[in-house]
Amino acid sequence: MEFNAVILAGGRATRLGGVPKPSLKYDGDTLLSHALKTARGAAAVVVVGPGVQNDSLPESVLIAREEPVFAGPAAAIAAGLAVLKTRPPSEWTLVLACDMPRASEGLGRLLEALQANPTVEGAMAVSVDGRKQPLLGVYSTAALEREVAVASAGSGLTDSPVFRLLARLNLLDVDVPAGSTDDVDTWEDAAALGIDYELEADVKSQEETLEDWCRTLLQAFELEGVEVDINEVLAVAGVAAHSVVRPAAPLTTFIAGYAAGMARGIGQASDDASMNAALDLARKIAKEYSESGTDAE
Repeated sequence: MEFNAVILAGGRATRLGGVPKPSLKYDGDTLLSHALKTARGAAAVVVVGPGVQNDSLPESVLIAREEPVFAGPAAAIAAGLAVLKTRPPSEWTLVLACDMPRASEGLGRLLEALQANPTVEGAMAVSVDGRKQPLLGVYSTAALEREVAVASAGSGLTDSPVFRLLARLNLLDVDVPAGSTDDVDTWEDAAALGIDYELEADVKSQEETLEDWCRTLLQAFELEGVEVDINEVLAVAGVAAHSVVRPAAPLTTFIAGYAAGMARGIGQASDDASMNAALDLARKIAKEYSESGTDAE
């Protein structure tokens, strides 16, 4: 099956201390190299990201930048599609985030599903735990271009969730092998995949800074006895940023914290129980929001 490929290699990598994801190494190669290998069957490939250099890519690979820079994956997909118009058209487009080094294990399943169901408008990977991953998907090029045009004429694509861009497509949800959608959003994710980074001291410094800042805030608000799971708070913020819009991250954690404080204040639950319940609910709502394609206007 012929397809083109849009590889997303942008993003601020905030939870990695700003370390560029494409440069991280897994099994001897960079994450970007693994993404290019996954897309090696594509007729044309474009890599979208602010830090991508021509001399670091094979000559045949195109490059693009989303506008504005760091506008999010939906805007990056649009930028990639625009550049691919300079190449012969293909019926299908692979959309692939560069931080899933084992994605090739799932791509075959997606292509098989499309061949067996030619009337659909695409296939999206679903992890073994049931999580949909739109950044490992093969979609009708015409359908993607149609939805990009609709979004661009409306509220735009900046900071817009990919799920919203894909909401009107007739898609197959395809179960993929374990590990196919494992990505790298945090250093815990990187460690789970066996990814190391030379500036470990810098990462440790960031973690220590967050812990110190957390203690400072707790002391300022006279909450020294409260335990805060920083990684869990950051994880929920990440889900909100990916599933809704990026500015939803601080808003979500603020409201979750406020709700937890209210529950604790009226004696509904202990500090730990109220905070865990609030964070779990916030994560659940964010995921449901993205999958429903709810308009954020």
